[in-house]
Amino acid sequence: MSGSPTPTDRPSPSASTPTPSKTSSGSTRTASPKPSVDCQEGGPGLHTVPSQGGKVTVRYGSRGVCLISAIPSRGFKATTSQTADDTLTVTFAGEDHRSVITATIVPTAKASVRETSF
Repeated sequence: MSGSPTPTDRPSPSASTPTPSKTSSGSTRTASPKPSVDCQEGGPGLHTVPSQGGKVTVRYGSRGVCLISAIPSRGFKATTSQTADDTLTVTFAGEDHRSVITATIVPTAKASVRETSF
């Protein structure tokens, strides 16, 4: 069978690029930076912030904060909000708990976590 492709003829899955996705509990959510946000130049770089509801990885740049990933804990869902380039908020909401992580570069690069049980 001379015309059949061999396994080495297939494209490598590692050649594909990750794409943003909306997911439910337990999986990764990634997002590309907004085109106007500069997260590549300057700034302290990548930072991961843990919380009860999940963990967030952001990239601090000289003029903005970009979401790299938001991974909810079991039973939580993630939502993101970025109304300005310099501040990003990720909320992990569960049945009886909410974790809100706010990452900003104003006045310096920092992240805060607010945990609320109800």
